[in-house]
Amino acid sequence: MLLNKRVYTVSELTRNIRTTLEKDFGAVWVEGEVANFVSHQSGHMYFSIRDEGSVLSSVLFRRVNASLKFEIKNGMKVLCFGKISVYDKRGQYQLIVEGIEPKGAGALQVAFEQLKEKLAKEGLFDKERKRPIPYLPQRVGIVTSPTGAAIRDILNVAGRRFSNLEIIIAPTKVQGEGAKEEIKEAIELLNTLRSVEVIVLTRGGGSLEDLWPFNEETVARAIRDSEIPIMSAIGHEIDWTISDFVSDFRAATPSAAAELLIPKKEDLVSNLARFSERMKLALSSKVEFLNETLARLAQSYILREPLNMIAQHEQEIDDILEEIMFKGKNMLKLKEEPFKSLAGKLEVLNPLGILNRGYSVTMRERDKKIIKSSSELKRKEIIRTKLAKGEVLSRVEDV
Repeated sequence: MLLNKRVYTVSELTRNIRTTLEKDFGAVWVEGEVANFVSHQSGHMYFSIRDEGSVLSSVLFRRVNASLKFEIKNGMKVLCFGKISVYDKRGQYQLIVEGIEPKGAGALQVAFEQLKEKLAKEGLFDKERKRPIPYLPQRVGIVTSPTGAAIRDILNVAGRRFSNLEIIIAPTKVQGEGAKEEIKEAIELLNTLRSVEVIVLTRGGGSLEDLWPFNEETVARAIRDSEIPIMSAIGHEIDWTISDFVSDFRAATPSAAAELLIPKKEDLVSNLARFSERMKLALSSKVEFLNETLARLAQSYILREPLNMIAQHEQEIDDILEEIMFKGKNMLKLKEEPFKSLAGKLEVLNPLGILNRGYSVTMRERDKKIIKSSSELKRKEIIRTKLAKGEVLSRVEDV
């Protein structure tokens, strides 16, 4: 055994290893594939970065991931920046991540695609929920920066085309921190006031990062919840944002939005004059046609001699009644002979007909049964005899 040997506790050795790793490696970039991703309820994120030969435990603390633009998923290729350290309790070395971005695509682009896919599945982009933009609105609400190029473009177009239009500006930031909250609040405010017929969400061109507030989920859902139709006009023609997909209508530029909403006043006046002339011609033709029709009717016999027409119809009615009476009499005569013949047959068959020839019919009074034999009677029994004219009530003295 060696004298004066240095014996470490586990904690001491672990701390020394951590100090050495942090000193020798410092900040490093690590490339790999995400595995075993867990988002803890504390807000911290734990995952591994791996390649074909090794696995590196990693942690992304809440203070860092709060500003993360995209969603980390297992299998995603990433590039991480951070410090190598050791988690003393487990004696496990790990990468404390200070920055992370998708490999091969920018973080913002990945975040854009992820949110686009999510909202599309929820139906926020469906054509069925799109509302028509009103034609020639009297009041238009503009959500934009009051000092930006977008509002200047819209006001210039409005001044040239239709100066009667009333424009209400809801001023907001259009980039940077706090912009998404201001845009959301401006949309909600215009909906609360209910003083505009359409809302234009707009800003000038810029990078993906500049336009990012219009790719935020909170803004997308504010557009979805708006009871007033919304037109988006964000950036240049090639720029697309999440707000463009959710809005009821997308204009390529702020100027294009103004031209779509605001027709030229001269064109409207010209159209009104043209329609007015067409209506006058149509009305004149209709009046002329009605005058000709009235003239023809005035020359017709029924208007010249209306009483004669009534007399004609009265005479026709008399003829019809006479014909009905004649046919009715003939029909009665035709039916009278068969009726008399049938009545005679019924008279012959009538059992009471023999009474007219001097015969009578006798029946017991108590049950009205016709007596056919004297044996059916008893002394003191009351009988009724029916004659051709009248009846006789008798009592049997002897049988």
